[in-house]
Amino acid sequence: MTASPDTPRRVLLKLSGEAFADATTKYGISPDVVASVAEQISAAHSAGVQIAIVVGGGNIFRGVSQAARGMDQAAADYMGMLATMINALALRDLLERHGVPTRVQSAIEMRQLAEPYIRLRAIRHLEKGRVVVFGAGTGNPFFTTDTAAALRAVEIGAEVLLKATMVDGVYDRDPLKDPEAVRFDELTFMDVVSRELQVMDLTAITMCKDNDLPIRVFDIGVPGNITKAVTGEAVGTLVH
Repeated sequence: MTASPDTPRRVLLKLSGEAFADATTKYGISPDVVASVAEQISAAHSAGVQIAIVVGGGNIFRGVSQAARGMDQAAADYMGMLATMINALALRDLLERHGVPTRVQSAIEMRQLAEPYIRLRAIRHLEKGRVVVFGAGTGNPFFTTDTAAALRAVEIGAEVLLKATMVDGVYDRDPLKDPEAVRFDELTFMDVVSRELQVMDLTAITMCKDNDLPIRVFDIGVPGNITKAVTGEAVGTLVH
């Protein structure tokens, strides 16, 4: 397979912790679920797209969040960063099993497990056809992995930020609570801000707007959607 002229050359895929967990419990890592995600990424990789990934850690950290109640916010955020590294290493293992050369880079130095985050090295990996998984968020407390995804996408020159969620796009209100919610095919960044739509946090939205980086929000639960989004098909909602 070769990439079509309309296929983004380089993309940043944001995977939440839910992308690693069993659909019922929402906690832990399900080998079958991660294998499905890895298979789709492998298919997109074989199409010639350069793929970088930012992973969340909610599937692990939420499981211990009761213990973090009352904890210093910075300490709790560092725990969350470590949770993302567990997911990053799991994803790397499954991608390698699918024959996809993969590197993990961490914003917090842990040389026995991953490379330190170095922007030019990450770009070089992508140019050599390797998938790069970014773990540990931005390396700083008080920033979400959505912000980390926007930051890394801008740093590596990605052409689009792909946010995989559990719903099939952006709605005017929560579709899980209101069956009358309306889904948007396209939105502007100002629409997201003025309507206070829950796409990504405001810091991430602002960073994407300032750098003219489009965001595509799509449902990870639909088989094949990751491959479609990464290879440039119009799934979910486009924010630009």
